[in-house]
Amino acid sequence: MRTHTLAVTGQRSLRDRNLPANKKPRLVPKVVPTETPSDSTIEVAATTSAASKSEELKGYFVEADGVQFAGRHLIVDLWDATNLDDIEVIEAMLRESAEVAGATLLDVQLHHFGPNQGVSGVALLAESHISIHTWPERGYAAIDLFMCGSCNPYKAVPTMKRALKPGQVQLAEQRRGVVG
Repeated sequence: MRTHTLAVTGQRSLRDRNLPANKKPRLVPKVVPTETPSDSTIEVAATTSAASKSEELKGYFVEADGVQFAGRHLIVDLWDATNLDDIEVIEAMLRESAEVAGATLLDVQLHHFGPNQGVSGVALLAESHISIHTWPERGYAAIDLFMCGSCNPYKAVPTMKRALKPGQVQLAEQRRGVVG
């Protein structure tokens, strides 16, 4: 078995970080089929109608302006912002942002780098994620929202503006998973 190590300058390996057991990353086992599917399984899969496949995809993909795609990925830069070192404000903002966007919140993980220092973290969503990285000394927050299906990441932006009170907002959208 071959293992790969990624060395990042200034970073310690997960084993060396002395994280409590409940905070260590969980490894998800890789599922490997134990046998080759039978011919009858292949036949059943082959007879699945195009309409039913379309229905399966409909719940996860978005259609707008005649284009189908997996989801909207917003890149939001907040400048001259406040509360960038307040982990409670940021956590509440992430939770409310997910709710107003119509997303299913699975977990929030945040790291505060210390007094008067930034916060980095992610809200893990069933429909993807919201991540944030803050630089209080620059009044800057970099926010990344990716949501698929019927979720609307644009609905989260007013919540973020209310929580962090930026003087300037820059926003860009990328449609992910565009279908031919």
